[in-house]
Amino acid sequence: MKKYFFPFLFLLVFAQEGLFAQQDFRLHSHNDYLQKAPFWEAFAADAASIEVDVILYDGKVMVAHEKESIQPQRTFRTLYLEPIQKALELGMIDGFGFNLLVDCKTEGYSTLDAVIREAEAFPSLLFSSQNPKGLKLIISGNRPKPEDYRNYPEWVLFDYQSKSLPADLPWEKIGMVSLSFRQFSVWNGKGRLVEKDRKGLEDFISLVHSFGKPVRFWGSPDSKTAWRAFHDLGVDFINTDQPKAAQEYLASLNQRVYATDSIYSVYNPSFASDGLDAPIRNIILLIGDGNGLAQISAALFANGGNLNLAQIKNMGLIKTQAADDFTTDSAAGATAFATGQKTNNRALGVGPDGGRLRNLPEILAERGFSAGIITTDQITGATPAAFYAHHPERDDTDQIAAFLPKSALSLVIGGGKNTFSPLQSELVKEGFKLVDQLQGLGEMGADRIAYFSSPGSNPSMEKGRGDFLTQSALEALKFFDQKKTPFFLMIESAMIDSGGHSNSTSTIVTEMLDFDRLIGEMMRFADQNPGTLLLITADHETGGVSIPQGNVEKGEVELGFHSDDHTGILVPIFAYGPHSGEFRGIYDNIEVFEKLIRLVQNQ
Repeated sequence: MKKYFFPFLFLLVFAQEGLFAQQDFRLHSHNDYLQKAPFWEAFAADAASIEVDVILYDGKVMVAHEKESIQPQRTFRTLYLEPIQKALELGMIDGFGFNLLVDCKTEGYSTLDAVIREAEAFPSLLFSSQNPKGLKLIISGNRPKPEDYRNYPEWVLFDYQSKSLPADLPWEKIGMVSLSFRQFSVWNGKGRLVEKDRKGLEDFISLVHSFGKPVRFWGSPDSKTAWRAFHDLGVDFINTDQPKAAQEYLASLNQRVYATDSIYSVYNPSFASDGLDAPIRNIILLIGDGNGLAQISAALFANGGNLNLAQIKNMGLIKTQAADDFTTDSAAGATAFATGQKTNNRALGVGPDGGRLRNLPEILAERGFSAGIITTDQITGATPAAFYAHHPERDDTDQIAAFLPKSALSLVIGGGKNTFSPLQSELVKEGFKLVDQLQGLGEMGADRIAYFSSPGSNPSMEKGRGDFLTQSALEALKFFDQKKTPFFLMIESAMIDSGGHSNSTSTIVTEMLDFDRLIGEMMRFADQNPGTLLLITADHETGGVSIPQGNVEKGEVELGFHSDDHTGILVPIFAYGPHSGEFRGIYDNIEVFEKLIRLVQNQ
């Protein structure tokens, strides 16, 4: 008993402390004998039904699938009853949230009698009217005839296995109804169930439920796709040989599935100046932090199969590696865009040697451009900071903030007011007008404006940020219009990245949809203001995101996550406006800077 019990005490605590209390599914751990630690792995995965294969051999109830695999120490008592009794005594079990499905591999009546004798030695475990939270055994495999079910104790129920479900069955003694999945379908768990098979399963499940009983299908596909299908079908006990993996997948399903409640119409661009060999007057760079192709796809499917971004014809792919690492962070990624130089992760506006690098706002200022940044992050966040700061450590917020007053920026909009409070007088001295509202930026006549939208970080879309991003951009355009100069404007949607880090599908999709609404308005501006080059890209991808399943008609997507960190996946870049064709192909992130500088210098 010690061999199997004590190493897994922590699993009992883990499983019993309510981690899975709110789940809307139940697992049946099948082929328990295949696990390294029979019972415990299923129990730790919070399986609601745990199968134990038993063989009556030499008067003992052995745990094995066939006689050839019997091991003397592996008995029903040592692997199940004694450990469960000990856990109960230690207070690790407070009411049984599981049953044992005992699959009798030898003759039904004699094997069941032996099982009952073993269990009766542990009366405190067993269900009764005096112990309503007790353990129930559901007898499967070789079983007595249904007419004999009532001859057994109240804690003994039976696994009924037939499509014939007459009303006169002893339903009070039936613990579940189980059938081979092959009686309904040959589906292997890849792709999708055909509609005919799905309908047959739905009808049978509904019939079983009409008698108030749960249903299970054995011999069923055992994959994420299958688990999701059975979950959606309403299968009461999802059969699996992988209880831990199934538990992790299904328990996180709500976090990984998103369905939109509304679909918006996209902007229809004119393409009048798209791709033309014409002078560039304005540059708008939109950066979706952490935004990869899967994130864009998820938003597209959630919005009925279309996005503003999807209207753009010229696109490419960008390699994102940092100077010192295959996988970049936002600091090195944004510095590559801002300066055209690779740098180490965590560094902002400085090279690997710590030397200061000139950024786009500084360089473009020499050609008469004004410049601004907008972010849903704090102004000292890595992406916006790369366009004004020169510092080797992205987390040194006070030192980073100190670069803003003397920067080449005319406009800053984003969070982090508390960080900049000590710098108010210096900002004013350097010509910044500090405003407390977005409206009217273009009517103030100020040469430089700073709007700090929150004391710290801005809220996410899910927490009520609203249309802050688009409204900030529209006000910024009015501000630059009154300056009567060409401009460079970097706008960051920062929290797509947050959704990747937290593996939250809803965060990713809601932030990406917000970003796309901004894209539509910037495309409209580009059409109304020929000479505006619009670029949309990402500093890196976050989460290693995939889309295993979805439903365009319902606006539903399920995302899968390989990671909770940045990845080295190529990220897309989209271009709209004059010279947009220059941004096709696959190239390094520093080449975005190089292309922009070349296009401006050559005009």
